[in-house]
Amino acid sequence: MDGLDHKIIEILSTDAKQSLADIGNRVGLSPSSVNERIRRLTHTGVIRRFTVELDPGAMEMQTLVFVWIALRDDADEDTFRVYVKKHPLILECHHVTGAWSYLIKLRVSTMPAVESFLADLKAQKVLGRSETVIALSSPVSGAFIQNSPS
Repeated sequence: MDGLDHKIIEILSTDAKQSLADIGNRVGLSPSSVNERIRRLTHTGVIRRFTVELDPGAMEMQTLVFVWIALRDDADEDTFRVYVKKHPLILECHHVTGAWSYLIKLRVSTMPAVESFLADLKAQKVLGRSETVIALSSPVSGAFIQNSPS
């Protein structure tokens, strides 16, 4: 990857619907050259997917919740992983180091939905303990964008 690839990624991360011509004008390449670079970045796995960013407020899912999870000693970790992959409220799940096993990020519409989520998680018989954190605001949020090399 070179500086142009980084610039293209930054532009796509901000607005992936821009035309190849517009991106080319911003980075000094022809539309076909931009297209070829995007294809290469996708083929090599640098760009994994193109997606839509939803407005949580418009979706009535304003509450952002983080749940630290410690699995029970006798928990079937594969069962837990299948559960989190299929759960519709879970946005992200990370296997982490330290005192916790996993960090889950989810969005809900109400506080009772948090309680319901936790009750459902307990019913899976894998939860040892948890700690729930509610985000008050998110000054920085979004996709990974690596700054272009100087």
